[in-house]
Amino acid sequence: MTLSVAQIDRETDQLVGEWLPLSEVAGRLGLSIGRAKQLLKDKKLVGVRRGGPQPEVPAVFIAGNDVVKGLPGTLTVLADAGYDDVAALRWLFTADDSLPGAPIEAIAAGRHTEVKRRAQALAF
Repeated sequence: MTLSVAQIDRETDQLVGEWLPLSEVAGRLGLSIGRAKQLLKDKKLVGVRRGGPQPEVPAVFIAGNDVVKGLPGTLTVLADAGYDDVAALRWLFTADDSLPGAPIEAIAAGRHTEVKRRAQALAF
């Protein structure tokens, strides 16, 4: 399986803050590294290259031993709206006064339906 992972720019990297290497994500989710790569390929998670040997995923995407509820659906909507991985990260981590806070904060707080609606509006 070939996994194409974007290289992240400095500004977006700083927006995200804490990152986890894919091997750690796999461990937390109780998955093999291959299955974790499949989550990236299926757009259930977003991982980017930050200079290390493996893709890294924003730490906030993992809650306990699962992917944050509502994140995969939001990532799918963003991809359908034409957002690549880096643009999706930028959107998720940029503050939105109408939420308030960044969309990822609202998703982590259980308000993923509201965020998904906003992401759907981006396609129009």
